[in-house]
Amino acid sequence: MPRFITRRTVVVLSALVLVALLGLWGANRFNVNPAHAPGEVIDQFEGVPVYYNGAINHVDGRSVAPDGYNIGLRWQCVEFVKRYYYERHQHRMPEARGHAKAFFDAAVADGALNTARNLVQHRNGGAVAPAVGDIVVFAPWLFNPYGHVAIVSRVDADALEIVQQNPGPFGTSRERLPLVLAEGRTHLGTERVLGWLRLPASSSSKS
Repeated sequence: MPRFITRRTVVVLSALVLVALLGLWGANRFNVNPAHAPGEVIDQFEGVPVYYNGAINHVDGRSVAPDGYNIGLRWQCVEFVKRYYYERHQHRMPEARGHAKAFFDAAVADGALNTARNLVQHRNGGAVAPAVGDIVVFAPWLFNPYGHVAIVSRVDADALEIVQQNPGPFGTSRERLPLVLAEGRTHLGTERVLGWLRLPASSSSKS
């Protein structure tokens, strides 16, 4: 052990890591925020409510449209995104199930149709910038193997805002991501952002 790292330092750092891991474990399983209750409306975007979910892994049944279309598990991130597209654009995805990470198909070329979602798919780092109403798809990470999806709610010159459901007990429904447009390419957030999906031009003109 190097002389400048004492045993006390190792113990303190180990304790901090353990506390962080326990915090993430608890956030995944329990509603540790007494200020809100699962199912509470905490935001809305274009008339579509955003609900508080509590623990990240909490599920309060399944949302199903009157016509039988599967919207998703309440109140997960996918449920909000699909409910927004269904209510705002009357859009039904051919593949009605799947985790957030499944919304982005790596085999689909940049700007081509993702047939499972019936949406045009754009890659992060590609030529087309995100627009309001697009679905942003995040890759899985160490503490979230399912990925994440959100809706673009505002686009500025150097950043955009997303609106999301189920960001965690103390997460916020709105989040800003850095946006860089350079040399004909668009880079959004970090490498965890896989890309974004939007309605085909013919569909968006009708909504």
